[in-house]
Amino acid sequence: MARVMTIYNAKGGVGKTTTAINLAAYLALFGERTLLIDFDPQFNASAGTGFTPVPGATVYEALIGSVDPKDIIQQTPLHNLHLMPASADLSGSLIELVNVPERELYMRRLIEKVKDDYDYILIDMGPSLNLLSVNGLMAADEIIVPLQCEQFSIEGLAQLLETIGLVQNNLGHGLKIAGALLTMYDDADSFSREIAGEIRRRFPYAIFRTSIPKSPSLAEAPRFRRPVVLYDPKSPGAQSYEALAREVREQNQQIIHTGPFDAEGNEPTIGN
Repeated sequence: MARVMTIYNAKGGVGKTTTAINLAAYLALFGERTLLIDFDPQFNASAGTGFTPVPGATVYEALIGSVDPKDIIQQTPLHNLHLMPASADLSGSLIELVNVPERELYMRRLIEKVKDDYDYILIDMGPSLNLLSVNGLMAADEIIVPLQCEQFSIEGLAQLLETIGLVQNNLGHGLKIAGALLTMYDDADSFSREIAGEIRRRFPYAIFRTSIPKSPSLAEAPRFRRPVVLYDPKSPGAQSYEALAREVREQNQQIIHTGPFDAEGNEPTIGN
């Protein structure tokens, strides 16, 4: 049965879609049966893997029950990587589901229909907190939190942690924190190092050993509608996502933190 992970931060521009696409690509290259679900009305994950939405065959129709989710899954250029594409129509579900009982569980029920076919399911979500993002969080077993190495990431941490707590406590869902992922990190820049250090001090859950550097290849690959491994596999950006995929796979033999501190009250970091 699949390990279901959502890539989420309510702040835009932190590398959510880049992470979803490229982590999924490397998991697939490692032989893991991987499904990438584009759950963002901007459908950037679909475009970034080479797909243009086909009306009537997207996650929106599967979510509202008009099609079987298995019928809309697409094969990507990578053998083990499948895509459930999105379209702008997904925004309509915000209105259609608002008065429906258990409206926050629709995505979870959709995933249950395909979960046995995969080893990993990654959900890419938009930069907002609404019914769609709550559905994505409720459908996941774990969350990866991309945090850009800039001041605004620190300032938004409190709201982000409040959102995670809302899902864990108020909605009764045992969402685990796979880890925070530092993105757009520049080791040669003292300010970037300072922000990374501050995030490590303030983020009360695990933080991945791997950080994602600023990389032209990561910025350019979406223009060519492909994961970075098919665009520039030797680039620092590609190598960092390969390392992240290895680290995520290692977690299958480790405890994923559900609370902010370890038994000694220390801030946990994956791999220690």
